[in-house]
Amino acid sequence: MSDVSNLPKNWVQVTIADLGKIVSGGTPSTKENSYWGGNISWISPSDLTRYSNKCISKGAKSITQEGLKKSSATIMPAGSVHFSSRAPIGYTVISSCDMTTNQGFKSLVPAQGILNEYIYYYFKSAKQLAESKATGTTFKEISGTSFSMLPVPLPPTKEQRRIVAKIEELFSELDKGIENLKTGRAQLKVYRQALLKHAFEGKLTAQWRAENQHKLEAADVLQKRIQRERAQRHQQQLANWEASGRQGSKPKVPKPLPPLTAEELAELPELPDGWGWTRLGNTNVDVSDGPFGSNLKSSDYVDSGVRVIRLENIGALKFIEEKESYITEEKYELLKRHTVTSGDIVFSSFIIENVRVALVPPSITKAINKADCFCVRFSGETLGNVFVVLFLSTRHVYKQLESLIHGVGRPRINTTQLKNVVIPVCSDAEQRVIIAEIEARLSEVDQLELTIITSLQQAEALRQSILKKAFSGQLVPQDPHEEPASVLLASIRAERAASKETAKPSRVKIRL
Repeated sequence: MSDVSNLPKNWVQVTIADLGKIVSGGTPSTKENSYWGGNISWISPSDLTRYSNKCISKGAKSITQEGLKKSSATIMPAGSVHFSSRAPIGYTVISSCDMTTNQGFKSLVPAQGILNEYIYYYFKSAKQLAESKATGTTFKEISGTSFSMLPVPLPPTKEQRRIVAKIEELFSELDKGIENLKTGRAQLKVYRQALLKHAFEGKLTAQWRAENQHKLEAADVLQKRIQRERAQRHQQQLANWEASGRQGSKPKVPKPLPPLTAEELAELPELPDGWGWTRLGNTNVDVSDGPFGSNLKSSDYVDSGVRVIRLENIGALKFIEEKESYITEEKYELLKRHTVTSGDIVFSSFIIENVRVALVPPSITKAINKADCFCVRFSGETLGNVFVVLFLSTRHVYKQLESLIHGVGRPRINTTQLKNVVIPVCSDAEQRVIIAEIEARLSEVDQLELTIITSLQQAEALRQSILKKAFSGQLVPQDPHEEPASVLLASIRAERAASKETAKPSRVKIRL
């Protein structure tokens, strides 16, 4: 915050308590329906989640006169400034009508001469300061006393207006730049999907195919090779089982899924000659989930050992390494049938706005996956894991799964549904060309996106710099002829004292 000794001469350092009336909120009993749905506006911090406007007129709920009487909620006049004091700390908004809040706010009804928009922007800048004053174990909260004592650098009223005008001018320009950056980022997302769509419709390698006819194979030849590889893998599993003295369950013959029907094929995009469609589960693949329920609990996690792959690790074609969880080697021995290794595909069972799928990186040689993180492991040489993971990230796969998801609030699929996803198959040579083309172009996209992310971070830093200058007297020039803020403060204190005096009950003398 501002150093008092460096404030302009006509400014004064005060506290929030000096600037007006501080009001806390309240919540009527949610068990009493008659307290809710009235004509009194009422907001809670959740109403400000992703809310970016400066002013607000109503929240998701409202209360009745009876609800107001039966709670500690207080009606504050339009123009009051509301600051969320918990869950989370720092949401700020100005009410555009008379309004109440829940107990998650500390609000200020500004005194005459205190511009509410100046306080609004000050509150925006004071989030970290407020958080440093908060206490609590379950969640942090700043008390009314601590809130009231937060320091505020106060300029004269006219300068408050100039500061707000300059902030909004600079923020408007900044917001336009940020909007352009976000638009560019959204366009990159569209480009990614367009690139993948073209790649898996064979359009990206059309010229390559024309020049390399001798390297192409017919779709039915590829399918037969995949089936041979499946059979050979099963025979190898049987041999390993026999060699181990028949320990564990006997490997089962992989069951083929039903072939694609004419109706299903008619709904799929047309593929180039030599390409074909097949179900994921009919390829040379194992699809598995992780341990369920009490087999793996959060209390099993330790600081080091065998890695556990969780939903937090699976991004869109990105494995998020920094989210680390571990179990002991002893626990791993009990769960090792769920082993995941480098090169395996991990697939999030939750399908919300897109598909989250990634390759396990080389840095992870041994891990287990959680139940909601499916493992897709390819064997043989006909179909590659990189080719498939790229296809699984497409909107085409999302559309296939979108109609299958179930679960209120946590839409998810199961391994059977994942096995039934339809994927394209083409020659190994063309797969390699497709992968090289996609990775080269996505590398350029990643660099552009990184530049945009850096620019967005710089824009946010600039926003904070503007606020810092605003509240240290460096954003707009001072006018030495303006009445200093000390006079404004004295006026507010005098008016408050007079109001208290007026509110005192009169004394009646009784003669004996």
